[in-house]
Amino acid sequence: MLFIPLLLGWLSGWLVNYLADVLPFTHKFSRPVCPACQTTIGLADTLLFHNCKNCGKRRSARTLIVQAVMTVTPVLIWILPGQTLPFPLAFILLDYLAVVLVIDLEHRLILHPVSIAGAVLGLGIGIFLRGKQSIPYGIISTLLGGAAGFGIMLVFYFIGELFVKRMSKKRGLSADEVALGFGDVNLSGILGLLLGWRAIFACLFFAILGGGLVSLILILGMLIAKKYKAFTAIPYAPFLILSAIYFLFL
Repeated sequence: MLFIPLLLGWLSGWLVNYLADVLPFTHKFSRPVCPACQTTIGLADTLLFHNCKNCGKRRSARTLIVQAVMTVTPVLIWILPGQTLPFPLAFILLDYLAVVLVIDLEHRLILHPVSIAGAVLGLGIGIFLRGKQSIPYGIISTLLGGAAGFGIMLVFYFIGELFVKRMSKKRGLSADEVALGFGDVNLSGILGLLLGWRAIFACLFFAILGGGLVSLILILGMLIAKKYKAFTAIPYAPFLILSAIYFLFL
């Protein structure tokens, strides 16, 4: 029985790694290439994690970590009782969230085409969940959730932008980073579609709280190491995604 989720998990790990390798650079489905020498990597070498045949560069640690996590995750969904989503929808959703998380961690980037795909997915799953919960006018509740998630983070986006500009002007520094990327605003809208207008408030609260705590720890660490750098930004999508996964699955 576990062979099916294990196989699907292995394939999804390969898919997440592939998309995280190509989308930030080509913005489309394309042949994966070695990041060191730009040589095209064959399908067999990709699936088996072989070193680059041209320059010998090893696959990154991220590749193995993602493969391991994505292989185990479908098994957990398969065996854990009381899931709100049927296995196929949960599997597709977690694959999507994994792609967003990995790309944002590595590149601090949430691509607009990925956000559009997420909006379609979030709308469909959100309507399904509202129907399962017997919530009247489920599509309206789903859309309100998306609007709430997008609107709340849009306010934080403008506040962060204003704060960075004022602080950079005050210190006479140029700010290359932004406090909150617009991709995070789009992602919050997608999560709002998934969770509905009530749960999205709690989701964003825990995401903001988690991001703030991690930021504080990083700042203290840099101060202790005497390597503090103003306007050092952290990727925010992981906190939003982990908070949403908690509310959806746990």
